[in-house]
Amino acid sequence: MKKSIVVVEDSKTILEVLSFSLEKADYNIYTAISGAEALKFFDGREIDLMITDLYMPEMDGIELVKKVKLIDKYNNIPILFLTTESQQAKKMEAKKIGATGWVIKPFVPEKLVQAINKLLKV
Repeated sequence: MKKSIVVVEDSKTILEVLSFSLEKADYNIYTAISGAEALKFFDGREIDLMITDLYMPEMDGIELVKKVKLIDKYNNIPILFLTTESQQAKKMEAKKIGATGWVIKPFVPEKLVQAINKLLKV
């Protein structure tokens, strides 16, 4: 069975690159352009990983992670931040709320897929 990933990114170009790269790597992808939109996917379906931007309209990545972690079924899924933000304080805040990793944009899609494969033991 394919692993499922929720990708949350307000840049349509980056969202398309991520979706294409992850689908090519045989993942099932759910996409959202905001944290608020992403929450609809946490409805009981199988989700194996979430990749989220930090800065987005409506609800930022930190708030999204906090809300996802409150849902029992999803409170242990790995979460990667994909962002232009490189401040150590933000990385520590993300780790404190349960983020698994931090990837700085721009990123190399193949390397991101390799990291995800390793994280999900694919």
